Amino acid sequence: MTDINFAQLALFISALLICVTSVIFTVIQQRTDKLQNKIYLILISIVGLNAVSQITRVFVDPVRMDSDGAFFLFRLCDYTYFVLHTALSPMFFLYVCIVCGYGGKGPVFRRNLLLASPFIITELLAVINPFTRWVYSYNEARVFNREWAENLIYFAAAFYFGLSFFRLIFTWRALTAKRRTALIYFFIIVVVGVILQFVNISIKSELFAEALALLGVMIAIESEDDRIDIDTGIYNRKALQSDLSTALLNKRNIDIICVKITNIDLLEHTSSSDNSDGIQIVIAGFLRTLVPRYCIYNTSPGTFILTVLDGDHSRSLKMAEIISKRFNNSWTLGENSLLLNAVVMLSESPERIKNPADVFYMADSPVPTNLDKKVLSGRDLDYLMRRSAVENALARGLEEGNFEVYYQPTYSLAERRLHGAEALIRLHDSIIGNVYPDEFIPIAEQNGLIDDIDDFVLREVCSFIKSGVPARLGIDCINVNLSVIECMQPGFVKHINTITDEYDIDKNRINFEITESIAASNYETLSRVVASLKADGFHFSMDDYGTGYSNMRAIFMLDFDVVKIDKSILWSAEESELGKIILESSVHMIKQMHRQILVEGVETETQIELLKQLSVDYLQGYFFSKPIPKAEFIQLVESARS
Repeated sequence: MTDINFAQLALFISALLICVTSVIFTVIQQRTDKLQNKIYLILISIVGLNAVSQITRVFVDPVRMDSDGAFFLFRLCDYTYFVLHTALSPMFFLYVCIVCGYGGKGPVFRRNLLLASPFIITELLAVINPFTRWVYSYNEARVFNREWAENLIYFAAAFYFGLSFFRLIFTWRALTAKRRTALIYFFIIVVVGVILQFVNISIKSELFAEALALLGVMIAIESEDDRIDIDTGIYNRKALQSDLSTALLNKRNIDIICVKITNIDLLEHTSSSDNSDGIQIVIAGFLRTLVPRYCIYNTSPGTFILTVLDGDHSRSLKMAEIISKRFNNSWTLGENSLLLNAVVMLSESPERIKNPADVFYMADSPVPTNLDKKVLSGRDLDYLMRRSAVENALARGLEEGNFEVYYQPTYSLAERRLHGAEALIRLHDSIIGNVYPDEFIPIAEQNGLIDDIDDFVLREVCSFIKSGVPARLGIDCINVNLSVIECMQPGFVKHINTITDEYDIDKNRINFEITESIAASNYETLSRVVASLKADGFHFSMDDYGTGYSNMRAIFMLDFDVVKIDKSILWSAEESELGKIILESSVHMIKQMHRQILVEGVETETQIELLKQLSVDYLQGYFFSKPIPKAEFIQLVESARS
């Protein structure tokens, strides 16, 4: 009779405790629905059951020589160990394939019988060993002996480990550093443990090494705290980036359904942040009735991405229509009922989606306001290609000097003479042609290039003023559109003065224009900027009055010199009596505020006579000239003076 080997017992118990801990943690985290999770639970269960069999083996080992029952239990433990453990390496290979995004419509082994052959053969050898004794045997003294087929099991394990390693290397760029580290850690720990036990069978290090390695995998891969938004429990941008990268790298067909709630800003302004998170949880709950939890991502407030791997595109289109129809009805959050507007976009790889950036571009780009349908797919998404082309043109424009400042004259109505001009930016791109400000300015504001464009215009105007030509032509000032996004930045006043000081010009010759709708929502901050710049000598106008959310207090607080009435008010005054009343009332009110008035969009003599009766100060429009390049503008003014 021999003594219990407490060293081996300690290793096996440690392995079992690690396995139990890993299973409990995985279940508590509720990460059991993905195929990846299920394979991991199989892996950790195999190691745990092996640990139980080996613990039992250690206890019966001292009495197996004297008891047939103990010897039977001893052999049963060995049999269980080999049958289960032979499947461990192939299962780990399957796990790595899934984590790395490889697999397609069916499990790896089902699609490739040749790849599964080593597993099938070695597992069969382990199962029939009681009859063949090819893997292991016992001599008459009941001592365990290795046989030739055990080497095949080790070779098969090495084969699948090698395949796992190469699969990892192939998708190395698509995996996060955390996942790469966890899998490399697994390889190193397990290989060391297996080699030690293979060299000396009395060193039972294999199970403990496998349990320890799987614990690391659980912490780094199965635990998804960094992939899930804490407040909503929905997968985040980081998770989408990782999952898309692995799927696309493995050339898997993928459909992307993007759900954008277009009035989410209203919800955020009228509700608390808890309500905003709550409605996103409610929407995610509905989306989970269509796709699994792990296929839903929340990339930003009000934007959801659904991924459909290796699916039927017609089914994805039907799914998009179901989502769109659901938004025709209200959403219930507590006692509140909310009506949300949403646009659903469907795109697919490899036709439109080439990389994760294409998906994020679709998710982050504003949706056009003039849409006549709620589900966009195919050619409906061409606006994204146009937007991308304009973004590239903006970047080229700054690098290659494709921007040009045009000038449109303004006239004094009372004095019947040229008063000034408005500087307007144009973009002449060598690839997509001329791009107008109405299209590229909003995009420039969103991608951060507006600051550079505004600086370009200001420098061009300063250079023009410095040349002395405007003064010679009798131009009192040049209007420069001001980006409120830029002026809200710290140090803006100093930045403007730095540019104009470089040219040593009279700052009274520059009149900054601010759009009414933006000014109305930011006048408290803007009032300080306007006051500072006016103290330095600049003038200010409110642009596009009548097109935004009119705020009389903003007009008063911002101390504008001129209010520019939008052309739509002038044109409406010609079409109806009500429009005329609105124009007359607007002029009367602005005059009472002691502001000068410039009316845009003047195109006819009739309009000029109407505005003359109202005693407005300045006129601008195609009746005098459309915006033209600087050389043409100078020629126009000179010819008018001669």
